[in-house]
Amino acid sequence: MFNLCHYLFTMSIDWNLMVFLIVLCGLIRYVLIQHAFSVHFKCVAFLLQAWSNHHSSSPTSDHEKSKIKYDPDHVAIPNDVTDVWEIDPKHLKFENKVASGSYGDLYKGTYYGQEVAIKILKPERVNSDLQKEFAQEVYIMRKVRHKNVVQFIGACTKLPSLCIVTEFMSGGSVYDYLHKQRGVFKLPTLLKAAIDVSKGMNYLHQNNIIHRDLKAANLLMDENEVVKVADFGVARVKAQTGVMTAETGTYRWMAPEVIEHKPYDHKADVFSFGIVLWELLTGKLPYEYLTPLQAAVGVVQKELRPTIPKNTQPKLAELLEKTWKQDPALRPDFSEIIEILQQIAKEVGDDGECRKEKSSGGFLSVLRRK
Repeated sequence: MFNLCHYLFTMSIDWNLMVFLIVLCGLIRYVLIQHAFSVHFKCVAFLLQAWSNHHSSSPTSDHEKSKIKYDPDHVAIPNDVTDVWEIDPKHLKFENKVASGSYGDLYKGTYYGQEVAIKILKPERVNSDLQKEFAQEVYIMRKVRHKNVVQFIGACTKLPSLCIVTEFMSGGSVYDYLHKQRGVFKLPTLLKAAIDVSKGMNYLHQNNIIHRDLKAANLLMDENEVVKVADFGVARVKAQTGVMTAETGTYRWMAPEVIEHKPYDHKADVFSFGIVLWELLTGKLPYEYLTPLQAAVGVVQKELRPTIPKNTQPKLAELLEKTWKQDPALRPDFSEIIEILQQIAKEVGDDGECRKEKSSGGFLSVLRRK
């Protein structure tokens, strides 16, 4: 496939990255292949060929590149890296539909033989706001690479067929496991899942990314039960001031400062994580007997929080209370949360408390004053 007189490449392999050094027409180029641990090696040639076609067939000036970026037939994505991520839809093979929503459908499929998830927006629902959300998700996802963040493969930005392609997570969402399959996390497994999420979120925060919609539905599991953070449609790169405004996310998991449209920072994600952690512990929907709006009013005006079951491991109960403090400054960072969870996991061990049944009491949300 390649003329080796023109291409020389070497590999440096990390856990999820492959970097290829290419000598092309006397110039050294670097190509980053994402998610290398699951990419079939036969795909590498295709990806490198795509890169060479993109970069060597007709060199473009900076002015020409800027014109391409604002092609009215494409959604404009800020072009600040040399990563090749634009996907030709003809190379995608759709298999079965995994999920469907108001604005798009999720399919299992393949891309050059690799199993992938394809999130495609419904053309009739695409408007300027949805285009902005789509562009934001692509912009953020192509920048992040961590074992606890769902791996971005590429995207189709040509209207009207907008789609995002990621690694396929065969275990589905934590939400479906808890609330549809009625699954139960034993304590050691719960702690492992919580640590996975915390590591993914810590990575995002270290890169100044606020997720803004952290909830069980946006946590996906692979075949090895590794939990990864997904769905960056409303995520944002933190402003230079460190604070942001505007309501976003989902009420049941939303921090009070976000509900109130107050300035907020990364600690809003910590609050949402606390609600998710309670959800993992109890298997219950937060504030299940309230409407989302009623829950939001209670969280802000009455400092409403879910009830922690009486049999909860003491340090875990303490962590829950810390994460959902009304004052964001009093909530721990994810680096601290990881340390606490790892310490609890050490104490519990692999044969820790096994919750064979979901606790029967204490799940109805109550008013709690801090």
